Amino acid sequence: MTLEKNSREIGNANRSLAEAYVAVLNFKEALPFCLKALEIHKGQLGNNSVEVAHDRRLLGVIYTGLEEHEKALEQNQLSQKVLKNWGLSSDLLRVEIDASNIQIALGKYEEAINTLKDIVQQTNKESEDRAMVFISMAKALCNQGKFADSKRCLQIASGILDKKEATSPVEVSEAYMEISMQYETMNEFETAIALLKRTQAILEKLPQEQHSEGLFLHARCRRLYPTWRVQQRLKECFGSKHYGVGYIYNNLGAAYLELDRPQSAAQMFAVAKEIMNASLGLGHVDTIESCQNLSKAYATLLQLNSRSRELMLGKAMVQVHRDELKEARRLLEKLKKEARGASSNEPPVRALPLPHNSHGSTRSCQLGYNNFTLQNDVDMQSMISLA
Repeated sequence: MTLEKNSREIGNANRSLAEAYVAVLNFKEALPFCLKALEIHKGQLGNNSVEVAHDRRLLGVIYTGLEEHEKALEQNQLSQKVLKNWGLSSDLLRVEIDASNIQIALGKYEEAINTLKDIVQQTNKESEDRAMVFISMAKALCNQGKFADSKRCLQIASGILDKKEATSPVEVSEAYMEISMQYETMNEFETAIALLKRTQAILEKLPQEQHSEGLFLHARCRRLYPTWRVQQRLKECFGSKHYGVGYIYNNLGAAYLELDRPQSAAQMFAVAKEIMNASLGLGHVDTIESCQNLSKAYATLLQLNSRSRELMLGKAMVQVHRDELKEARRLLEKLKKEARGASSNEPPVRALPLPHNSHGSTRSCQLGYNNFTLQNDVDMQSMISLA
């Protein structure tokens, strides 16, 4: 079957390619495929089609990743308009939440909070959408320095997500990661690390999400840890090479060390060092500190590798000693058997008649008997000591 050049299926294929590039944070490569998908779907289905709305939402994500927030907001609003016309309330909610996050990236915190207040009225009390609304609201409040209100929103979101771990583990783990990042921003490191550990526990139960090398605690696929969504949020806030991003990666590295994941920590510290170097320069105290942290992570890795080798060597030596002990016991049993066999095969000692005419002979025989008895005693003591 041959598809037409601008068929709907080709449009869908272009969007899938764009999504794949977005999944690995390659927004620049994603852009032309998404624009092509939008062009085809507009031509085939018209401006008001659901496919066009989905294309525009993805385009908003791409523009956000490229830090072109005004363009992102424009595409988001066009997508909302179409979804409203079709009455697709669930899709519309997610697009509206995206819009609030773009507003936060633009520094329009009050606007974002007002948007979120409207959205929360449309959500079910225990829904994941409601949790996402409170996470975004917490972010806006955090940026305003209203930490107490921000923490309250995060607590509400966590309370909802706690009940969703079994049914939506991946989505919940992503949400926990975002919450963790916000606690970290507010210097609540213990809470942030506790959430990281909780996320780790969830993801390690999902083989399809695990990374073969433990890179970000799970698979080398679209949901890296931290997820591409979280990285996208970082770029929204600071830009990809802003020193603030470097600080966050540095703190992530510290968190990974707390989790006994030095390999992941080293990778986070390496990113932090690169950003610090680009934004602050080689001689800056924070750049130097990031280099020191990277060195610590590598030292921990080397130490773990050394301990692992020592443990393997120790196990091998234990096995060798066990084998030697087993062989020694075998030889001991053999000696005991030989000793018992030698005793049973010796002819019995016969008493000789005593001569009646010589005391010297009697004494000689008595001395010989005593010598024989003494020698037997020595031999038996030797065998006993061997046993």
